[in-house]
Amino acid sequence: MSFFGLDCVRKRERELERKLRANDREFNLSFKYATNAIKTSKYNLFTFLPLNLFEQFQRIANAYFLFLLVLQVIPQISSLSWFTTVVPLVLVLTVTAAKDATDDINRHRSDNQVNNRKVQVLIDRKLRSEKWMNVQVGDIIKLENNQFVTADILLLSSSEPLNLVYIETAELDGETNLKVKQALPVTGDLGDDVEKLADFNGEVLCEPPNNRLDRFKGALTCDGQKHPLDNEKVLLRGCTLRNTEWCFGLVLFGGPETKLMQNCGKSTFKRTSIDRLMNVLVLCIFVFLGFMCTILAAGNSVWENNQGSNFTVFLPRQDGNSAAFTAFLTFWSYVIILNTLVPISLYVSVEIIRLGNSFYIDWDRKMYYARSDTPAEARTTTLNEELGQIKYIFSDKTGTLTQNIMTFNKCSINGKCYGDVFDYTGQRIEITEHTERVDFSFNPLSDPRFVFHDHALVEAVKLQSPEVQAFFRLLGLCHTVMAEEKREGELHYQAQSPDEGALVTAARNFGFVFRSRTPDSICIVEMGQQRSYELLAILDFNNVRKRMSVIVRSPEGKLCLYCKGADTIIYERLHPSCSKLMDVTTEHLNEFAGEGLRTLVLAYKDLEEEYFTQWQRRHHEASTTLDDREARLDQLYEEIETGLMLLGATAIEDKLQDGVPQTIEQLSKADIKIWVLTGDKQETAENIGYSCNLLREEMNDVFIISGNSPEDVREELRHARTSMKPDAADTEPMPGRTLGKGVKVIADEAVNGEYGLVINGPSLAYALERRMELDFLRTACMCKSVICCRVTPLQKAQVVQLVKKYKQVVTLAIGDGANDVSMIKEAHIGVGISGQEGMQAVLSSDYTFAQFRFLQRLLLVHGRWSYLRMCKFLSYFFYKNFTFTFVHFWFAFFCGFSAQTVYDEWFITLYNLMYTALPVLGMSLFDQDVNDAWSFQHPQLYVPGQLNLYFNKKAFFKCALHSCYSSMVLFFVPYAAMQDTVRDDGKDVADYQSFALLTQTCLMFTVSIQLGLEMWYWTAVNTFFVLGSLAMYFAVTFTMYSNGLFLILPSAFPFIGTARNSLNQPNIWLTILLTSTLCILPVVTYRFLLIQLCPTINNQVMFKVRQAKASPPPLPRRARIRRTSSRRSGYAFSHAQGYGDLVTSGRFLRRPAMSRSAAFTHVGRATGFSPMGRSAGYSPTGRPQNAKAPDVEVTSLQMYRTINDPAL
Repeated sequence: MSFFGLDCVRKRERELERKLRANDREFNLSFKYATNAIKTSKYNLFTFLPLNLFEQFQRIANAYFLFLLVLQVIPQISSLSWFTTVVPLVLVLTVTAAKDATDDINRHRSDNQVNNRKVQVLIDRKLRSEKWMNVQVGDIIKLENNQFVTADILLLSSSEPLNLVYIETAELDGETNLKVKQALPVTGDLGDDVEKLADFNGEVLCEPPNNRLDRFKGALTCDGQKHPLDNEKVLLRGCTLRNTEWCFGLVLFGGPETKLMQNCGKSTFKRTSIDRLMNVLVLCIFVFLGFMCTILAAGNSVWENNQGSNFTVFLPRQDGNSAAFTAFLTFWSYVIILNTLVPISLYVSVEIIRLGNSFYIDWDRKMYYARSDTPAEARTTTLNEELGQIKYIFSDKTGTLTQNIMTFNKCSINGKCYGDVFDYTGQRIEITEHTERVDFSFNPLSDPRFVFHDHALVEAVKLQSPEVQAFFRLLGLCHTVMAEEKREGELHYQAQSPDEGALVTAARNFGFVFRSRTPDSICIVEMGQQRSYELLAILDFNNVRKRMSVIVRSPEGKLCLYCKGADTIIYERLHPSCSKLMDVTTEHLNEFAGEGLRTLVLAYKDLEEEYFTQWQRRHHEASTTLDDREARLDQLYEEIETGLMLLGATAIEDKLQDGVPQTIEQLSKADIKIWVLTGDKQETAENIGYSCNLLREEMNDVFIISGNSPEDVREELRHARTSMKPDAADTEPMPGRTLGKGVKVIADEAVNGEYGLVINGPSLAYALERRMELDFLRTACMCKSVICCRVTPLQKAQVVQLVKKYKQVVTLAIGDGANDVSMIKEAHIGVGISGQEGMQAVLSSDYTFAQFRFLQRLLLVHGRWSYLRMCKFLSYFFYKNFTFTFVHFWFAFFCGFSAQTVYDEWFITLYNLMYTALPVLGMSLFDQDVNDAWSFQHPQLYVPGQLNLYFNKKAFFKCALHSCYSSMVLFFVPYAAMQDTVRDDGKDVADYQSFALLTQTCLMFTVSIQLGLEMWYWTAVNTFFVLGSLAMYFAVTFTMYSNGLFLILPSAFPFIGTARNSLNQPNIWLTILLTSTLCILPVVTYRFLLIQLCPTINNQVMFKVRQAKASPPPLPRRARIRRTSSRRSGYAFSHAQGYGDLVTSGRFLRRPAMSRSAAFTHVGRATGFSPMGRSAGYSPTGRPQNAKAPDVEVTSLQMYRTINDPAL
């Protein structure tokens, strides 16, 4: 890093692999690896002024005003004082610099806060407390419980059995469930012995820095032995150590080279589409200004040659200048006079408007989330109007659409559905927070946070229904959850997926409490009695099997296989006797799936001892072989998981954030396309898509793209396009406009009906390749909604980039985790959800709030209003300034092209600064077509912003023509009215000063009336600004033209007495009235015809508002429609592969659990447990207990009862 904060060091050659040695700083420094310090700030004390000014003068307007300032200090050219330009220019530069400095100071503080955190580092055989910024690659560091991981480190050892650590990755992926990492045995033996750790000199050879969060490849060489390293051995920066007293790690990557920082993406300066349009328009104005000045300079040359020679006797040319040179000077003089075409006050006003609209977002109580005391915040003030033009939203799922909280919602057991609540007439009622909850006080080990409303299920448990008890026994045994009991009766489950946690918690509350486990046993408390099951095998879950099974031996010696998984998978393996029960359960599953619930089917199988002994021997052989181990194990699993007996199904709700379905529905009505980019598996993401209205049963089709090769993906995309539009597969995409660098804009293709698209990560990787990206984009853009599953953070950014590249649209990305940062930075607008999942997304975002539902208010209200206000401001601002400036052009033909101004110099100075500044700001800060309630009722009002209808090149040229007409009226009508005119007393009134006063007064009235026509929403503030500005004009005019100021400074105030001599004449006021009427009449006529013949959506809704003559009625409550789904499965399970091996090997176990209390006796019931309590024989729903579906065959479980084991 150089003195000026710029990286002037010659860049190292691209790193192909990383080599480092533990405890050897000298060796590691030779590779010039990055330190652990991070830097997100842009400036330092010395670079701020030059760099900031350089950035600001890259703005065309600022450079233009600097050029004008240079011209104004040349006496031969300037006809206006230099301070008229330098004061506003310095003001703009200062305000912008102050804002940039404040932002950068905050970045410096954030950097310093992180860099100055402390961590223990092993240096010179001692543990020393060092700042994070001083940690280097190859150092060994010690982390303690609840500490952030300092850098990307290789786990060496930990305090837990078998060197496990538990980490929370909320900062990385937004998930709060714990994940398990394990050190190599060779390093685990080092423990916390500082001497051994200091002597450790292992060498690591691994991949170079990259942004892949889910992959790591490397090898550790220690004592001549080479040990493979993978992602399970590495802790990434941004994770938090949990439930682990301490651990030691070897730093692999530091600071900017960590995977967290690699995923942060490059910060880009975001500009709105209106900013980009203004740059083009300003260039056009400059060209037009040059054209006008050239005409006037040529006119001056002609006039000097033809008429000027007659005046040289008493007005000699300076220094003998020729007519040509005088014309040259006149050109530059008119550049100065006509510079008000683009006044610097335009940019000052734009920044004030944006700042004001940002405050509206910050102050909006309807976007305040009281539960976490989190208000909405506009972290960027320059993008507000862009919020009114969003066409594509790219959203994360976990933590953004969902709360990442799973709740046990419903279940189907032996053909009977539980979870709904009925009134005394048998009618199903909607469950709310006021609905009576099931009382679990009979169970001292129940989780007080668990909520269930159907009393029939707990009654069935208390009456010892064998099917119900077997159902919950399966949930209590078939899982990989770990139990932690710090105090007696206070159980805490550590589940590697929230689905499992919800299922085990449900079993716990209904009397089947998972208490503890060892590598070969599971201890559960069944209805108050503690029982231990021998765990013989775990048939682990993976994405192909879509199921997991456990084989256990009960205390009575009975062998049983318990299995849970996707219905389509389990149904294929059921015993033929379950066919009728399967039909009933399928109806329930369709109902669950229709409600967007995540479903699993449960089944069991009794095993014979002889068969299992033989199967176990073959299983051991397969698990120890080196050749084709996975295939042989899968074959054995397939063999034993057949002939299953169906128990029922579970339905878990992946709790959406409040209002997510309604928000997505509203945004869809506003013609906003929503793409969900998630790291979750396909079934989970698809299920959430249905539950939040992103995918709907009413859609014509939902296409699944899951090809494993480029050819398969291309064929699936082509098939999808053909289905939506039969002639689309063979035609080339319809190109629209051409962007920079020859990139063609791909136009939207109309399709009949609504379609959805779901694509997984591997297929997306092929789809994003250059030769296939257009096929993917065409297909995806023809769909109403798109879900991309198993995507990496980089792929999220690539999808956003693809849409930005080929579609001339405005994009918004919303997320809550560090894995969303690159997507948030890539989109035009980035929104961070500030929840409990970390602050990485918030720190990189432009806007932030606590709940996804606030997005509709941000876009449909604040965004639309901001865009509408900005467009009206620009149209009116250009109108009033063009009209003001064009009068100079017409006057030039009557003053010998002498660069004389038509107005008083003080009027020119104060026109934009005082007379017209506040009214237009009032309109731009307070105006609205309809209020927020009507905006929500008619989301179609948002569409004109997407199409950029309010302000574009066409609207700009209309504004210029209107200004040209008005300026001609403002010049020629007063000119004609004053020619050969006398006062009431016969004195002459047709002098230059009186004409100037009349013209500028006509101008003030005209632009004020035009502003009134533009304004839709009059407030007391607006009225005060408009009338106050006119009053201010007359007050200042009479003061400036008074005798007193003339006597003080005659040269500065030459218009003495003009106001009182002119404005007391009736013909002057009649001229003002005539001029204003002629200027406004065409506008009123045009708008009347437009509303009558071709009304816009705004006109139509405003007409409805006027008809209502009051606030709109409240939105109708959405009736809860009970719907079933035609989808085959609502299966979704976020379990990951590999945890079965961890459990059975013992590597997943924490320290031994505390001794059990005698309160839970081995024989009989536990104290305080009352299965036959006051409500044991009573059903509040009035339904018979243990009712079965008709014609369902009796299973062996109906004859099964729990047998107390006296030996337990």
